[in-house]
Amino acid sequence: MGIKSSIIKFVAGIIAPRVYATHKRGVAMQHATLQKLIETAAGTSFGREHHFNKIKNYTDFKKAVPVRDYEELKDYIQQITDGQKDVLWPGQPLYFCKSSGTTSGTKYIPLTKESIAEQIRAARNSLMMYVAETGKAEFFDRKMIFLQGSPVLDAHGAIPSGRLSGIVYHHVPAWLTKNRMPGYDTNCIEDWEQKVDAIAHETLNERMSLISGIPPWVVMYFEKLQQISGKQYIKDIFPDFKVFAYGGVNYEPYRKRIEELIGFPIDSVETYPASEGFIAYQDSQTQPGLLLNLDAGIFYEFVKPEDLGRADGRRIALEQVELGVNYALVLSTNAGLWAYSIGDTVKFVSKNPYRIVVTGRVKHFISAFGEHVIGEEVEHAMKQACEQFNASTIEFSVAPNINPEGELSYHEWFVEFSKKPTDMEAFISCIDKIMQEKNVYYFDLREGNMLQELKLRSLQPNAFNNYMKSIGKLGGQNKVPRLANDRKVADGLKDFVA
Repeated sequence: MGIKSSIIKFVAGIIAPRVYATHKRGVAMQHATLQKLIETAAGTSFGREHHFNKIKNYTDFKKAVPVRDYEELKDYIQQITDGQKDVLWPGQPLYFCKSSGTTSGTKYIPLTKESIAEQIRAARNSLMMYVAETGKAEFFDRKMIFLQGSPVLDAHGAIPSGRLSGIVYHHVPAWLTKNRMPGYDTNCIEDWEQKVDAIAHETLNERMSLISGIPPWVVMYFEKLQQISGKQYIKDIFPDFKVFAYGGVNYEPYRKRIEELIGFPIDSVETYPASEGFIAYQDSQTQPGLLLNLDAGIFYEFVKPEDLGRADGRRIALEQVELGVNYALVLSTNAGLWAYSIGDTVKFVSKNPYRIVVTGRVKHFISAFGEHVIGEEVEHAMKQACEQFNASTIEFSVAPNINPEGELSYHEWFVEFSKKPTDMEAFISCIDKIMQEKNVYYFDLREGNMLQELKLRSLQPNAFNNYMKSIGKLGGQNKVPRLANDRKVADGLKDFVA
């Protein structure tokens, strides 16, 4: 064991007990966090409008501050973009984090000096908890690769703007920078195929011990390594490879493929970073769920998804949560987000300590590759394309096709037409173009050659009714989901392709 790993192991032994102690007093800490947030922002425009100086407890806060989504926050974001200070949080944010929106296109989420520091601290703690539990720290003595977005930032107004992973690149602590790969120039490559090729060549002969990234990106990286090395398994290329860290999408659809590529089941550390805050991370290799990040300048509220948007919708704090109940996640943060609905749903699998699993989005979605495609986007694309090509549909459903043999992944659209377009290829390209315009993440994946153009399967007449009948759900309130993040519905509909 090297000097760095010995120090890390010692530090992890200090950090882990502190994290669990936080969970012992989690409820009190959460309410203390809320009061601190309110006191800090009392002089902001938002604080004055919502009478923060009169808020004494959580009940007062709920009365004063309604749950909002991004659309309802946009006016405040625009004020910040226009150069105003002290709008949502004292001063101005350090960055805007670009994220995919629903009806508004790109969202610009503020990141402050306080919130970016917590992003870094939580990422560190996720690895420290792994070391504390397993006693394995040697991977800190070798090279680590972080497959991430470009660190090149643009500006929204006068404020630097970029993807979360690109922003975080600029804040990696000094003690880790000598281990980090790839280099800056490689990370700046926009085209994903070119970037993966460059990363593979740069890292091929290094002693890689930790690899971190979104699973579909990691699959591409591993396959490229196989191609240029001629070796069958990643374990033969990187014999020191010990830990796989990931976040952003569900790992399970990729687990089998990744373990086949590596050559053995590897320890993994799951994280739940979001533009709005680093919400949770895996603390155990044996217990399910992710440890809620309670001491991070974030106050959590939980709302049943069906209650979102209702004036009488019941909002609860940490002390009222129940195990196994699906909650929409609502955050107030030290970046100036107040009772902000991030669109994710979670369930608690433990309250001692507080652990969650991510159950999805508030609405049906596809995020097999991190694209966060929602129903409104696919419905808009289909409507526009049908109008342009004088076509009409009875029903359609969309699912990801991950790692099809011999080609890039893609979104697969199963469509029952009442009137087909005369030019099907142009119709498909039109939908794909509209999806890129509507969803910035889908655009990035297509531009970076992570996804190929969508594929459309035209279905037999009455296909959706026959499918529902085949699974015993024809009639009543049952309906085929417009979007699914797995292949269950898609595989059933394949039997009805024309």
